[in-house]
Amino acid sequence: MNWQYRHTVLVLCLLAFFVTYFARLAISPVVPFITDDFEISNTLIGIALTGMWLAYGLAQFPSGLLADRYGEKLVILIAIGGTTVMSAVVAVSPIFAIFVVALVVLGGVAGLHYAVATTLLSRTFDDLGTAVGLHSVGGPLAGLLAPVISAWIGVRYGWRPAIAVTALVGIPIFLLFLWRVRATEPRQPAVPIRSRLELNRLVGLVSRPSLAFPLVIATAGTYVAQGLLSFLPAFLIAFHEFTPTAAGVAFSGFFLIRIGGQVGLGRLSDAYGRDTAIAGAMGAGAFGIGLAVVGNSLGMIALGVLFAGIGSSFFSAIDPRFMEALGAEERGAGFGLVRTVYTVLGAAGSVGVGLTADLFGWDVAFGTLAILFFLSFAALVANKLLGFNY
Repeated sequence: MNWQYRHTVLVLCLLAFFVTYFARLAISPVVPFITDDFEISNTLIGIALTGMWLAYGLAQFPSGLLADRYGEKLVILIAIGGTTVMSAVVAVSPIFAIFVVALVVLGGVAGLHYAVATTLLSRTFDDLGTAVGLHSVGGPLAGLLAPVISAWIGVRYGWRPAIAVTALVGIPIFLLFLWRVRATEPRQPAVPIRSRLELNRLVGLVSRPSLAFPLVIATAGTYVAQGLLSFLPAFLIAFHEFTPTAAGVAFSGFFLIRIGGQVGLGRLSDAYGRDTAIAGAMGAGAFGIGLAVVGNSLGMIALGVLFAGIGSSFFSAIDPRFMEALGAEERGAGFGLVRTVYTVLGAAGSVGVGLTADLFGWDVAFGTLAILFFLSFAALVANKLLGFNY
């Protein structure tokens, strides 16, 4: 391949996403050490982590507004640098109250990256699905490495160094992005941000059929993906009697499948259409989660996890669909708004799966996820067959 500037942009956006994802995933493996150190309950640390993830989702919309006003490069640098700094602040927090505030701010600055990077790639690549798929690899790649690295450091040196290691990852990537990515011209530098926050205007944007229909699909899919990210190991341990080690291996396999799935579905969406790729992912996810529930052998469960990983990779096909439904001048703020809506609503997957498992059992909880994927698949097929063209 003839290396071009756009490939440099893509690789550095991938690495930036890796940093923002790594920082959030490095915390979970050392939660027991944090609760012991601060002498707090699991409920309190759970509230802190929920605050971090909600801040991540809520930051997507203002990130687009900021990029339209000041350019994508500056916002991504703030995301990388802010994530690096706040990881260090979390690591040195002397009391739990400061820890919580730092964790929420960490989620907010990390959330500035994804929507803006996708907008930057839309300026740079024609085959946007492939580019978004490759960019998204940064997330599952962090999912493979962060828990292992954080747990290893946490056991040997404590939770503070385990979280601070993000700074060692973030600093060189920040400097590389600053050095190698050219400044980008803002799309709407003269338009005051406040004027773009009118409620009627925002509601009108997301209620367009071309955006509202995939937004429902994306919200359902995010709910499922969030549920899997939060509880797949717990489900395998409690329902299928996996050992924690075996469940951890399966979870790593889930992330490994997502790495290939993100790229494959992005390329598939470029070649055969966005909805074909999204429907294929949703159908595979419904089959996989269902198989993981009813499977009575290691092979069936492993196959189920594989297809569940493919299903959870639908983002690389649906995000380009949103970008194509938005005008060039709308993409920064518009895509940020869409990301905020489906990320925040879909974050309920963690609470929903946990509550359903407590009330009705793991089979019902994960069966519900399979049904949501199947309903999304059916809606996409019906949209195509009935010619609604939403």
